[in-house]
Amino acid sequence: MKESIQQMIDWIEDKLQGEFSLDGLASHMGYSPYYCSFKFHQVTGLSIRRYMLLRRLYLSTGDLGMNRKIMTVAVDYNYSSQEAYSRAFKEVFGISPSDFQRHQMPVQSIARLMTYSEEGANYINIRRETEVAHLQSEKSQLFDQDVLNILNGQVMYEEFKSKKLMGNSDYAPFNEAMCVHETTLPIFDSTFIQTRALGHEDSIESYSDKVIQPLTKLNQKNYNYIVLWFGEDLFCQMNLLTVLAYLEQSNYRGTVYLNSFREDEFKVIQTELTLGNYQSVYEEVLVNHKKPTHVLLPVMYQAIKLYLEMLTENNPVTNYIARNKQLSQSELLKQLFEVFPMIGYGDTQYIELINKVRLMNSNDHV
Repeated sequence: MKESIQQMIDWIEDKLQGEFSLDGLASHMGYSPYYCSFKFHQVTGLSIRRYMLLRRLYLSTGDLGMNRKIMTVAVDYNYSSQEAYSRAFKEVFGISPSDFQRHQMPVQSIARLMTYSEEGANYINIRRETEVAHLQSEKSQLFDQDVLNILNGQVMYEEFKSKKLMGNSDYAPFNEAMCVHETTLPIFDSTFIQTRALGHEDSIESYSDKVIQPLTKLNQKNYNYIVLWFGEDLFCQMNLLTVLAYLEQSNYRGTVYLNSFREDEFKVIQTELTLGNYQSVYEEVLVNHKKPTHVLLPVMYQAIKLYLEMLTENNPVTNYIARNKQLSQSELLKQLFEVFPMIGYGDTQYIELINKVRLMNSNDHV
């Protein structure tokens, strides 16, 4: 089945700049249009129409980055007008094509779907070292002693620190999963710690050792620069939002850089951030589960949309689990990692959802 879906994907990719018809795909595959639509959605978690929309818009960011005329880009990706293209672009990325073209902000990478993994961990490690070397040639001041690198998770922290990838600068991990469970304000106070520990079914002492203690460097030294290393996915972006909100809460006055990257290839996009609204966004989104009222980087805007969608009962992941209930837990986990890279959940978060869906299904049959 995966081979057939990959054939569909390859055919669809050839039609992203041009006319597409479901009948044409069905004829190419030798299946009915209904069968193609059903199987594509079952395996990828996306409708064919949605996949094409996201891919066309993502690829168009590359054209905008080369300062091509917006009308020309719209026509190339089969939009009837510049207005139709701009509406679709803003719905997905949270900003207009013209704003994106002016500011070149990071977006979530909506990559060509593959139904199998191509690269191993060794490739990723090599890529990290290459990207860091490039960053050093661009901004050598970020490799000095007055810099703190905050990295998403213990594994990344240990690699960066042991190899001194950022030179003489300091390192600290953020070992959290802010995309799940309730949270509070102020960030990192006793109520926050108690609430988060309860959500993770952890003791206050254990939670503090894992999450709070590694971040003590934030309050021990006045850093001129803080560099935040967080991926594009929902998991990383909600962690990033929390750290940015805390920097505002603690009145940090230095310069903040975001090094955004996609986990599977580690191509870094470095952006200087201006603090000011992140504490408000944190409260709106993570505390009150509301849409943000402030303009954000597209990559965070996309992640917040996913986060709020994941809070609903019938979200794409729970629906996918329900449709594939015949799979074992290990096989289902493997599929979820492949199908939903932009969510970025780990085993723990997915197992919680699998158990929840299976419990609901068993109750429905009682």
